[in-house]
Amino acid sequence: MSKSSLQIKKKPKKWLWILLSVIGALIIGISAYVYSIYHSVQQTANQMFEQPKRERSEKRLEKVEFVEKDPISVLIMGVDERANDRGRSDTMIVMTVNPELQSMQMVSIPRDTRTEIIGKGIQDKINHAYAFGGTDMAVETVENFLDIPIDYYVKVNMESFKEIVDAVGGVTVNNPFEFKEGGLTFIKGEINLNGEQALAYARMRKQDPRGDFGRQDRQKQIIMGVIQKGASFSTLGKHDDILAVLGKNIKTNLTFEQMVDLQANYKEARHNLEQFQINGGGQTINRIYYYVVPETERLSLSEKLNKHLNLVP
Repeated sequence: MSKSSLQIKKKPKKWLWILLSVIGALIIGISAYVYSIYHSVQQTANQMFEQPKRERSEKRLEKVEFVEKDPISVLIMGVDERANDRGRSDTMIVMTVNPELQSMQMVSIPRDTRTEIIGKGIQDKINHAYAFGGTDMAVETVENFLDIPIDYYVKVNMESFKEIVDAVGGVTVNNPFEFKEGGLTFIKGEINLNGEQALAYARMRKQDPRGDFGRQDRQKQIIMGVIQKGASFSTLGKHDDILAVLGKNIKTNLTFEQMVDLQANYKEARHNLEQFQINGGGQTINRIYYYVVPETERLSLSEKLNKHLNLVP
């Protein structure tokens, strides 16, 4: 065999080695990037985690198993905490997630809703439960009002709301009517909002003919917008900013391992969302305004949520 023939045979092997080296380097680089994100998320999750007072709700006979795709409930609270002030939970949203049905149900509880404050033994506005006894009292009061277990909670400092929206690159909402709030104008139709605009959009109430219900719908729009943006691939490059904001301003009883299981087994449910409104009416009792929910309405809503959780009320 001639020398030139040997060179021809060796040449492809050289290029194959170079190609494999490049692919290997890319795999190592991607793996390192993925690990850095995973490690950062784990650190942030540990920062957000609060040790729960109880292992599970008293309304649960068995512990929720994520790998078994058990339906779960989550209470989202927007609180106005400031220095030396626990504040109130001015936003209370209950979400139930059923991964087998690939669906979510969401209900906002009006902050003036009159109900029994569990642990206090009085009838008062539901958002006062957090002011009286923090997260535990708020969770137990919502459980009693809706007669469902609250498996997990996510508590968001509303003062940081705009930082969270900015961290995910803003959100898109469909505004039903034009209005002005905080020196900003919000036109009718699909609009893109940064953090400051989103906070003003979510807080407006007085100009809305539906009052607090209209505000609840806008808050849901912002929350779902953040969830959708946070779950998209385009936000990966911003993960440091997002995680920094979340770590400072969110508290939850979900562990990092449970968050991983949620992502793996429950994420498709976010595409099918059903929203409920709590029907009731305003009443003044002892010169204090309350939102009073008829018992038939409360029981009907409880039945719907329990059914979605595969439970009997």
